[in-house]
Amino acid sequence: MIGIEEVKARGLPYHVAIIMDGNGRWAKRRGLVRTAGHQAGAQAAERLIRFVVRQLGLKYLTLFTFSVENWDRPAAEVDFLMDLLERFISEKLQEFISEGVHLCVSGDVKGLPVRVRETVARAIGETAKNDRLYLNIALNYGSRQEIVRACQVIARAVQLGELDLKLLDSKAFSKFLYSKDIPDPDLIIRTSGEMRLSNFLLWQAAYSELYFTDTLWPDFAPEELLSAIAVYQERDRRFGAVPGEK
Repeated sequence: MIGIEEVKARGLPYHVAIIMDGNGRWAKRRGLVRTAGHQAGAQAAERLIRFVVRQLGLKYLTLFTFSVENWDRPAAEVDFLMDLLERFISEKLQEFISEGVHLCVSGDVKGLPVRVRETVARAIGETAKNDRLYLNIALNYGSRQEIVRACQVIARAVQLGELDLKLLDSKAFSKFLYSKDIPDPDLIIRTSGEMRLSNFLLWQAAYSELYFTDTLWPDFAPEELLSAIAVYQERDRRFGAVPGEK
């Protein structure tokens, strides 16, 4: 197992994003209800955030928390997830403030229950001056929906004469995404053995390194994050250039 100091010495990625998958399967394998898996998943997220802030020192961490497709799950499970999210943010807010965590959200916050929106807004406001870790929560998020929304905003701006279409390039387009103030992820990790992005950061992932693990999210420990980063550090990121000429 690679050590944390060795990983840090080799240069950390600036932004790591994680698709936290496998809570339901984790619970099923143990004969538990799915909500028990989500509770264990929240605990895994808590462990990882603390490790990243207190020991590793990443600057940006994005966690795929709730997708637009997740609304299709049973109503009782969705209600549990909303309550779990609200409790998690409320209970961790003071810790986020004291640890220097800057909370931000990517997604359609307006589509969330009022109580969740209010909790998220309060946490964003109270951590706005922090800059030790930017913790980006992908919440009610879908990448295709994000891109369509950006196109709608751009079309409206062009119609109103507020934007010259000739000036629109990929860099300018990125400014209309939820992640406009967040650098693209260097590394995207997905747990549970699934090898797809599932409508997550499709635009932003253009040059991201991908890492897939069979580990179910509740079992994803800080040591596996170090292993994922170590694999990332071995890769040659050329961004389309010829080796040695970038």
